[in-house]
Amino acid sequence: MAINLSKGQKIDLTKSNPTLNNITVGLGWDEAAQSGGGGLLGGLFGSKPAAIDCDASVILLQGDRFVDKKDVVYFGHLKSEDGSIAHQGDNLTGEGDGDDEVVKVSLNKVSPKYNKIVFVVNIYQAQKRKQDFVMIKNAFIRIMDDSGVEIARYKLTANYQGLTGLVAGELYRHEGEWKFAAVGSGMNVASLSEMLQTYK
Repeated sequence: MAINLSKGQKIDLTKSNPTLNNITVGLGWDEAAQSGGGGLLGGLFGSKPAAIDCDASVILLQGDRFVDKKDVVYFGHLKSEDGSIAHQGDNLTGEGDGDDEVVKVSLNKVSPKYNKIVFVVNIYQAQKRKQDFVMIKNAFIRIMDDSGVEIARYKLTANYQGLTGLVAGELYRHEGEWKFAAVGSGMNVASLSEMLQTYK
């Protein structure tokens, strides 16, 4: 039975399940209802709000720091250099049920130089489009085993008004074992590149 995590909670992944090598990390969200503005005439003649394009990315840290531009996996760089992480592609709208973006992780292939794998989500062109995470609902990150059985799920329910980047969760090594932490912290960043600077 899957564990429903709360913010800040950490769980063991491999110590209690030493055969767990391959996991799938699913991230999902829905667009909250937006008003078009301008009343009836605005709805007829004005432009409706731009769709919110959320992008999930993975940052690999060495000693808790981002040290190389190759250590980020996102829609423009779908696989990590060590072959341990494979992003399954970009979802431009977040429509529909289930996972919006999916990342496959082979824990036993992760280079020993990495101690932490961070899963983040940012809104594409958020400042230009005047969008933030208050326009998103039902955000979550979940972890599944190789057969698709859900191990853990974390629903991000905090108020993220004014924030354009989210750290959803982290995989990290502890005494040779892999653990997962539900983070759920937000930041105001213009892009993924700016988000990466916070880990320098």
